[in-house]
Amino acid sequence: MLRWISLVATLLLNTVAVADPPNIVIIYVDDLGFGDISCNGGRGVSTPNINRIAEEGCNFRDGHSSAATCTPSRYSLLTGEYAWRKKGTGIAPGDATAIITPDRTTVASQLKKAGYRSSVIGKWHLGLGTNQIDWNQPISPGPLDIGFDECFIIPATGDRVPCVYVENRAVAGLDPSDPITVSFSGPIGDEPTGLNHPELLKMQWDHGHNATIINGISRIGFMSGGKSARWVDEDMADVLTQRAVRFIDQHVATHKNQPFFLFFNPHDIHVPRVPHPRFAGVTTMGPRGDVIAELDWSVGEILRSLDQHQLTQNTLVIFTSDNGPVLNDGYKDEAVEKAGKHIPSGPWRGGKYSAFEGGTRVPFLVRWPAKIQAGSVSDALICQIDFLASFSELIGEPLPPGAGRDSLPLMRTLTLEDRHGRDHLVEQAATLSLRQGKWKFIAPGRGPAINRQVNIETGNSPELQLYDLATDPGETQNLAKSNVSRVQEMQALLKKIEGN
Repeated sequence: MLRWISLVATLLLNTVAVADPPNIVIIYVDDLGFGDISCNGGRGVSTPNINRIAEEGCNFRDGHSSAATCTPSRYSLLTGEYAWRKKGTGIAPGDATAIITPDRTTVASQLKKAGYRSSVIGKWHLGLGTNQIDWNQPISPGPLDIGFDECFIIPATGDRVPCVYVENRAVAGLDPSDPITVSFSGPIGDEPTGLNHPELLKMQWDHGHNATIINGISRIGFMSGGKSARWVDEDMADVLTQRAVRFIDQHVATHKNQPFFLFFNPHDIHVPRVPHPRFAGVTTMGPRGDVIAELDWSVGEILRSLDQHQLTQNTLVIFTSDNGPVLNDGYKDEAVEKAGKHIPSGPWRGGKYSAFEGGTRVPFLVRWPAKIQAGSVSDALICQIDFLASFSELIGEPLPPGAGRDSLPLMRTLTLEDRHGRDHLVEQAATLSLRQGKWKFIAPGRGPAINRQVNIETGNSPELQLYDLATDPGETQNLAKSNVSRVQEMQALLKKIEGN
């Protein structure tokens, strides 16, 4: 059925494509929950710049990442394919090889066909290179090999080594006389670790983050060398935001007649949460609240740059998150103790790692003043996996055969001409779930019902689960036994999708 819909959409591309394609900015946040922003009811921090996107565009209240963790969501967004279809798309280690190979069609490579210049800035976490990565040599393949014209990225996550930026194909600022060595199998060199030298830490680790200390914070994995290239956590938001603004500035100066695609991936609000001093203490929720405020500033800087260059009217801005929220994710930063009445997942159950709705129902704000009425709200079911087919529809470029197999062309949904969106969506956590209208089916799963390390319900249960989200958004009443036919239909559809 999905393939049939895609075929029909391809035949209609020329009637959907716009004459003056917009610039596209995706702000892809890390670990931000549906309820973490004030326009979705967040109470612990004000997010006026993020709210502006909703106020001047649309708040999609049933918008989703494809998975409840980062790497699979990022993979799906770029490739239009459910990550569970491909081995090796779980949470990637810091030294993972490239998960998206150069032969794959991506959002960036598809937009390139229509003349877009593309840049990815910030967290990558999709692997780099092949075999064992040598961080002291040119790194390939990477973002430049799958459609991006430039990149300035964090190779994996802020809590993993190597704690350096990669610019295009090389570690930025690396001194060749101080080469980088990285290991995830055991200690290397003589760098102190959080396990053995907790007195050196400015933030204590809680679980799993007790290896090499960089900038007073112990990480996952071991690293030596590369001292001139190491990032300073407190400056990360400034560095990444400035690079994003610089890309827009330089594009206008040198390619003003060419559309651009900016894929901006802030580190915030992932752990370790270390805000710049000007944001430290601005909320009552400790570092987690403070980095939400810092994130809001970053968004404001990008919106301000678009305003200054008079690009706002014809720029499609999408603000969303790679998965649901988590409080304690490996460091003792008082996220749990200081949450107060703030509920990061909003009305949804679960969060990061969870099969419940809070795992993938995330902030999903879309602004395009030329096409989207300001202050709109939509309850259409939509997913980040649909960006590939939707942008292809927008620019009038059919997808190559086999590309974006799970991506649907929903440009009319994004511009509010269609208020329904997807008929169904598969959500990925430790087990798979299926959304169809108001119904949520969770397949039987193995493993604990609660992830004790982060204190989040996983949704794993040996029993079939069915919830009516219209009357029970918190997924508290399992209706599987009283709706056997509905369960059987959804179970059969999920199995069919898995087999396609």
